[in-house]
Amino acid sequence: MPGPAAVAAAQATIAPYIRHTPLLRAEVDGRPLVLKLEHLQLSGSFKLRGALTALLGGDRPDHVVTASGGNHGLGVATAAGLLDLPATVYVPETVPESKARRIEQAGARLVRHGTTYAEAAAAATDAATEPGARYLPAYDHPDVIAGQGTVAAEVVAEAPDVDAVAIAVGGGGLAAGTALAAGGRTIVAVEPEHCDALHRALAAGEPVDSPVDSVAASALGATRVGDLPFAILSAAPVVSLLVTDDELLAARDRLWDEFRLLVEPAAAVPFAAWLAGRLPGELPCIVLCGANTDRWAPSP
Repeated sequence: MPGPAAVAAAQATIAPYIRHTPLLRAEVDGRPLVLKLEHLQLSGSFKLRGALTALLGGDRPDHVVTASGGNHGLGVATAAGLLDLPATVYVPETVPESKARRIEQAGARLVRHGTTYAEAAAAATDAATEPGARYLPAYDHPDVIAGQGTVAAEVVAEAPDVDAVAIAVGGGGLAAGTALAAGGRTIVAVEPEHCDALHRALAAGEPVDSPVDSVAASALGATRVGDLPFAILSAAPVVSLLVTDDELLAARDRLWDEFRLLVEPAAAVPFAAWLAGRLPGELPCIVLCGANTDRWAPSP
């Protein structure tokens, strides 16, 4: 199981390839907060960090294969391009066209398969049995988790007065990495009400299959939290919160109105919980994890 040392090693490994994304200290509705602008990362989300860490941390494959609802595929495609590796990304047929287009623009071969991430992942796993191929999971892998933890490592280094770190959760990779790097600070794991694999797992005491039905499903649509992320998070100071689709869309609009920050619905999930007054802590950091969105207008 990875620990804080693995996150520190990942930081050194991926530093030449990534953007060190900025923090924004702000006050909204009379309350202070810190925003981590990770949506400015290469590939448009934090997923590049985990993909690079995993690909640089083992034997170099001839070909990398993965499955994704969009952002992990973009991260892998971008990482593979930086490392001059061929990549194939399996996506569900429901993938947003903006994400599918960018995966192909990054140089990866795109394969649409099934209606859920789980179905795409099963097909990708089969394809990765070919000689020289390597399957790169989206979140259930120690190197991927360590790489995602570098987001929180940057936060606590630059804003040590932050007392909680809030992230959106899909399969749990970012949340688990945050738990490793946050130095005992409270981890606030926020999910849409009908896209809540971690919330259900924590209630059940183990990962369980969960339905997926949210405007943020393309990024947070894991039907089951990863086994390794769950093992890390179940031993960490985690607060699990849920928000409605209406709340997260209003939060996305507020980020635009207040800061002119344009993010995808998933990235607004922790900010929605903060706006609703549910986040613990005097000075939380809210990670804006991605901006891979279709053309957008404020919610009516």
